[in-house]
Amino acid sequence: MNRIYLDNAATTPLDKEVMAEMINVMENYYGNPSSIHAQGREVRTLIEKARKTVSGLLNATPAEIFFTSGGTEADNTAIRCGIAAFGIKHAITSKIEHHAVEHTLDQLLKDGVIDKLSFVNIDSKGNIDYEHLEQLLQENSRSFVSLMHANNELSTLSDMERVGDICERYDAIYHSDTVQTMGHYVHDVRKLKAHFIVCSAHKLHGPKGVGFLFVNHNIKIGPMIFGGAQERNMRGGTENVYGILGLAKALEMAYEHMAEHQTYIQELKTYMKDKLVAEIPAITFNGETDQEKSLYTVLNVSFPAMEMSDMLLFNLDINGISASGGSACASGSNIGSHVLTAVGIDPNRPSVRFSFSKYNTKEEIDYVVEKVKHIVEQNIAV
Repeated sequence: MNRIYLDNAATTPLDKEVMAEMINVMENYYGNPSSIHAQGREVRTLIEKARKTVSGLLNATPAEIFFTSGGTEADNTAIRCGIAAFGIKHAITSKIEHHAVEHTLDQLLKDGVIDKLSFVNIDSKGNIDYEHLEQLLQENSRSFVSLMHANNELSTLSDMERVGDICERYDAIYHSDTVQTMGHYVHDVRKLKAHFIVCSAHKLHGPKGVGFLFVNHNIKIGPMIFGGAQERNMRGGTENVYGILGLAKALEMAYEHMAEHQTYIQELKTYMKDKLVAEIPAITFNGETDQEKSLYTVLNVSFPAMEMSDMLLFNLDINGISASGGSACASGSNIGSHVLTAVGIDPNRPSVRFSFSKYNTKEEIDYVVEKVKHIVEQNIAV
């Protein structure tokens, strides 16, 4: 059997239609979009058409969409520039955020840009304690809140509308890392009340190195990257034209086929979950697995303690299976998953994140479960 790719939360294969769109741009539209001649204006028109496509899908205005190099830059811009624009000294996040959020806020605290960083309580599955969030907002000055839509390891979803309503009551600035859910769920920014959401194209069968930041029209921030008037003076640097066009095409296709892909991929996830339980009874699942509370593209599995547990992913790899994961941090010297550690997963149990896309099949799942069962039986600790 060919290699089986179950690491779609890390990146997804580029869709052939997206690739064709990008190749057309690379071959035929090479003008600098900042140039005033015909070739430059032609490319500028393509970028603005892509911006209109993206904004239309999100129920935003084109002026609220800023193209970036990906989710990390978008998160950094939202956090750094949002906090600076309003002189905010208190931020609220969780201990299971992506490093693009966690490390940025840590650095702002270290640099004295903010005076206090609070962490909202989460349960053992990664669910937000919304009452605690409200308590933190009540007890502190105007806050910047950064809470992701779906955790990239646990798959647990947050209620963005509820968070938005709470933040609105306390005049907080709300940023959500939506990298894992963009293109997989409808994001109507007029209902969400978020000030910032982000996208990274390679998570939805688009190209790497491009994304966008949505900035609600009710607020105004300054740029993080200087050097030119691109993106309406919000991001210096010549635009990644074919990346932007690829992003818009990928997002457009994701929305067009969203319902069928949700159904198909959820069936794959449920199928694998059930087969793993039947074949390896001692396993548990990290994060939420209920359909209404869980990102349907991710299944995080905790296996029994076994000899050489740190070799589990390697053994999967040599059997032609691409997945990711690890274990919780066992000590200060052990570099494990900060997410699994935060929700109290046993560090002696190796965990694997299997993440699915429209290209996976049930036949692949059968093969993976068979190999996983064999590896576990051969290595389980006695």
